[in-house]
This record gives sequence, structure tokens and C-alpha cells, in this order.
Amino acid sequence: MKKLLFITLSVTVLLSLCAFGAGAYENEDWYSGLEGTTINVFNWGEYISDTYEDGMIDVNAEFEKLTGIKVNYVTYESNEDMYPKIKNGGASYDIVIPSDYMIQRMIAEDMLLGIDTGKLPNYHYISEEYKNMYYDPDNAFSVPYNVGMVGLIYNTKMVEEKPDSWTALWDERYAGKILMIDNPRDAFAIPQKVLGYSLNSTDEKELSDVAQMLIEQKPLLQGYVMDEIYNKMESGEAALVPYYVGDFVCMKDVNPDLDFVYPKEGVNIFVDAVCIPKCAQNYEGAIKYINFLLDPEIGVNNALYIGYATPNTGVMEHPDYAEMKDNEYLYPSEENMPDVEYFRNLPQETLDMFSSLWNEIKIHGTDNTHIYLGFAAVGAVALFFIIKKAVTKKKREYWYNFPEVK
Repeated sequence: MKKLLFITLSVTVLLSLCAFGAGAYENEDWYSGLEGTTINVFNWGEYISDTYEDGMIDVNAEFEKLTGIKVNYVTYESNEDMYPKIKNGGASYDIVIPSDYMIQRMIAEDMLLGIDTGKLPNYHYISEEYKNMYYDPDNAFSVPYNVGMVGLIYNTKMVEEKPDSWTALWDERYAGKILMIDNPRDAFAIPQKVLGYSLNSTDEKELSDVAQMLIEQKPLLQGYVMDEIYNKMESGEAALVPYYVGDFVCMKDVNPDLDFVYPKEGVNIFVDAVCIPKCAQNYEGAIKYINFLLDPEIGVNNALYIGYATPNTGVMEHPDYAEMKDNEYLYPSEENMPDVEYFRNLPQETLDMFSSLWNEIKIHGTDNTHIYLGFAAVGAVALFFIIKKAVTKKKREYWYNFPEVK
């Protein structure tokens, strides 16, 4: 799904964490009063610091120690995977962390509870740059968590020259070594940029053009992947993949042969933010959890572990974050900043077209001959016995019950 990091902390980080000590968080008394309750958290896979190894902090364990609130933690791989689970109400979650365009959709569909940021002592750490965003202009339903962009990860030992364009993903020299992100919105974004279309196009012809490009790419692919990207790129099994910059930072720590570029056609920029779904059963517990995530000590652990840019000024000013703050991949200088565009929520008819085209792309070229032969054999046997009964008993109702063979 989105994220994972194996950044080795410096001696400075380790010493400061030891000196700081687990549990010494801001406004500790504020967290009391809900001991024995539970919150259900629904988040991207590998999107929170969850270990005490290498001087890190297990965020959920620390929250439980501080508050006495039990955390049930469940993960998903994409916004599109998360959305129906919240929409259909099959389970109750108190915290969810969608991306900007999905937050915009969930607000429009009345799926989120309001968040009174005045109840969050640590909200002042959110940078003004990430307040009043297009998806939540009044800061009424979300609190920013992480910031990132999508770019092109490549293996310098397998790719002949440094790519500068998304078209590298259609380069026949790398057939069988190209991975594609298994997420329709992100996958469509790449040919949209190549063709000069907006990431938020609703034009049917443009979307059809994009789908055709993805169909043409399919014979070159090793596969469609999400979290599997880590193993494949870190092990040198694949040469090229479009993915999130924070995950690249994590992968490069494991495989130094990897590098990353923001293609010249432009990229998607995104903000993931913490929300409280309407199905929440422990609203006050969710508020405490959000405030805990904003604590600079928790924020710096998450930022180092996950590898994404942070909207938290307390993290940016934290001495342990000094090296990451200067990371050109996460925080490109003005001259290296790519052209960026946010995803927006799209009309339902466009979302339906996305879904239909994505299904066509995924099944295109799949060899289903053995399946069709199996259906034909079963159908032939069934047809034989039904005809035999019909001739013998002259009963038309047998035909009525017979499924049409296609």
C-alpha cells in the first residue's frame, strides 16, 4: 500500500529519544478520562511508526500507555479500497486517513463528522500552507497528516540512461521489467500527463485515449502492484515503477541502486489527512488520537519512519529531522520543483467510466480460453440431459429453468 521505511537513525536521534523518554508528551493530563475505551483506526498499510527498534516509537502502543485507550488498527492499500468499506458501513471506524480528493468526496456524501480544531491543543503545529485546502476549505473535517508527490522510481543498474519522461514506462527495452501502480486514479494520471490532459478531466474521449495507452503498455508490464513494489524494487527484480516519493526514500535505504525523478510532463501532488467517519463510536477518543499524532515527538517518529514530507511545523523544527528537511526528493528546491496538480473529486458518471475502463484494462489480453472451454463442456453436458428430459416428458418448464449458454 503506500508506505514503509527502514531509515537508520543517527546517533543524535537515538540519544535524544533516550533523553526524551517514552511517554513525555505535551499536554499529558489532557489525554485522561477515556481509560478502558477503544478506538478503531483505518489507515494505509505501513503508514505509522510501529516499532521500538532502532530507537523508534510504536505510536499506537505509546497512545495506549498514555491514555488507557485500546487501539484496534486495520490497514488498506488505496483510497478506492477504503471508500466502500466506510460507505457500506460494514464496520465502524473512529479514524481514517484518506487523500485529498477522497476527503472531498466523503464530505460531499456526508460521510465525515466535523472536527473542532479548537479542541486540539497541538493543531497550531499545522503549517498555514496546509490549512484551508481546496478539499476542506474551512478545516472542518480533516487534519493534515502527510504530503507527497508521485514520481518515477528506477534502478540505475537496469535502466540505460536517466529517464526524464513518463514515456519510459512504455520503453520496449524494459519489457518485463516495468511495474505499474495498481490504482486506477494514479495509473490514469500518468498517460494523462503524457497526453497533456488534466488529471481531473471528465472528457470521455480523453479518458478513452488514456485507457488505450494503458492497454498498449500492458504487454510490457511485469505486473500491477501496490505494496509488492517494495520487494520487487529493493531486490532488483524490476527496473521502473511510478510511485510515491516517500516510499522511494524508504526503498533507497535498502537498495542504493534506486533513484527517482519527477517527469517533465508533471506529477500528482497530494495531502493525506486524518478524518473521523460518521460511523465513529468513540469521537472523543478519536480527537485525542489526532492530537497525539500532531505532537512533535510522535510526528518526527512518523516522518522518519514513513519517509514523507510533513505539514507539521513542530516536526520541521525538530533537531532529529534536520537531515530529512534538506532531502531534495521530499522538498525540491524552487528550480527543481515539478509541475504539480491535485486530484479533485469527479462527477459520478466520470467515476463510473474510470471503473469500467479500469476493468477493461485489467482483463485485456488475459487468456481465458481454458475457462471458456470449461464452461462449454459443462454446458454441453447439461444441454444433453435437459433435451433428453424434454423429449421424454414433453415438459417445457425444463427449458425455462435452463440457463442460457453463451
